[in-house]
Amino acid sequence: MKAEDADPGKSRRRLLRTAVAGTLGAAAAGAGSPARAAERVSAGAPAGARPSVAVLLYDGFTALDAIGPYEVLCRVPGVRVTMVARQAGPIRTDTGELEIVAEGSLCDVHQADVLLVPGGGERGTTAMMKDREVHAWIRRIHRHTVWTTSVCTGSLILGSAGLLRGVPATTYWASRPYLKELGAVYTPGRFVETGKIITAAGVSAGIDMGLHLAARLSDEKVAQAMQLAVEYDPDPPYDTGSPEKADAELEQLALKLLADSAR
Repeated sequence: MKAEDADPGKSRRRLLRTAVAGTLGAAAAGAGSPARAAERVSAGAPAGARPSVAVLLYDGFTALDAIGPYEVLCRVPGVRVTMVARQAGPIRTDTGELEIVAEGSLCDVHQADVLLVPGGGERGTTAMMKDREVHAWIRRIHRHTVWTTSVCTGSLILGSAGLLRGVPATTYWASRPYLKELGAVYTPGRFVETGKIITAAGVSAGIDMGLHLAARLSDEKVAQAMQLAVEYDPDPPYDTGSPEKADAELEQLALKLLADSAR
């Protein structure tokens, strides 16, 4: 018996490496090579260029809004995902108990194939809706993106930057009224695609949008493989995941839980 076979931990790690490498390797061999993916999303880009995804972080963003799509997109063959903030370094989430490191600053990132703006707690989202410097950066990046995207209340930030006027879009259920104030047309759905703008609904919907983008950046086989790789097979214990399925009491409790956890 091999030493690693006697160690359940090593055996499990070997199994996971084999499974993930086999799944993604087979899918990539079919159509998801870095050069082909780059050719699809970056017309005129140098041969072998890697499609780029820039995820905007800011003080008070919601972790899963950014990390859900990241977990899918960072493993798509040839795709490069970069966390960006006003300044590079650790950025604290809405609960104040978790930090994620931004690799680059707004000054460092001048172009991206995909821009992704996550939502945040009330404090974070409100601040970003007023931040003209960030809005100017979003507009500059948007000029050259293939897709400009948001998750949850990130759509309110896109709207505040002037990108959603007359555009069908979605957002977190409690923030739907604000879309109209920003000139957008609220449209129900886990994610809504209009031209090159894709907005996802609340928090977990970012994973759905991430899989959709994975297919666009590569192909459906790779996206399907990534869904399996992260075992995204929702079967929640309760059927209260939207306001249409919950009562007013649950709505108020949900908002209270979010508010109480904010820092």
